Amino acid sequence: MTTPEPQSPSPQSPEPVSRDRAYRSPAGIAGGVLVLALALWLGIDALVVGEGDTRWKALAALLFLVPLVAAYTVRPAVFAGDDRLRVRNPFRVIVLPWAEVATFRSAYSNEVVTESGEKYQLWAIPVSLRGRKRAARQEDRRAAGGGGRRRGGVLGGYGQFGGRGGGAGSAAAEAEGPVRAETDKVMDELRELLETRRDAEASKGGGVTVRWAYEIVVPVAVGAVALAVLLGVG
Repeated sequence: MTTPEPQSPSPQSPEPVSRDRAYRSPAGIAGGVLVLALALWLGIDALVVGEGDTRWKALAALLFLVPLVAAYTVRPAVFAGDDRLRVRNPFRVIVLPWAEVATFRSAYSNEVVTESGEKYQLWAIPVSLRGRKRAARQEDRRAAGGGGRRRGGVLGGYGQFGGRGGGAGSAAAEAEGPVRAETDKVMDELRELLETRRDAEASKGGGVTVRWAYEIVVPVAVGAVALAVLLGVG
């Protein structure tokens, strides 16, 4: 479910290197890669065999679509470290020290809420209503005494975020509490980390910072303007 991302070690400190927990959506990445491959195939074909202003339109469309699709599928990620939470959304990167995080909310989308009331959506952790319904059905079967090892959720197989269920971990999870959807379990992990680290001294430095991803915004804007002009003229 998580992919550790090592932080830079301090040359003066012999302590173990702290690792961030990284959360992404494999399904979103896979879908984005397929769409990007199709767009590049059609766009490059138009650039090679196109005539007149077709090539310019294809180039503008690629400039607009490629970064836009990548922004919503491949780019989103959430990095949870000991001192801060870093949220990489399609067009922004939000860095929140744990002391600035008030809570996490889950409804039709997953959000982090700051102490000042600002809300930021966690694009990398999409809510799966189907996963919640599947977990509810598994919980009902377990409550009725008909639960068993099944693929998905915490009872076995591969979860939405690449985590491997089954084995002793599944048995422990089954004994400890109700069956949860994969993204809900991720949010539970973030809430536990928040409760553990929000009062740590290292988590109190600085405030919330938001940086726009101009490497995404600029090409999308230029491509959109160029495509609109070409279509209007043509």
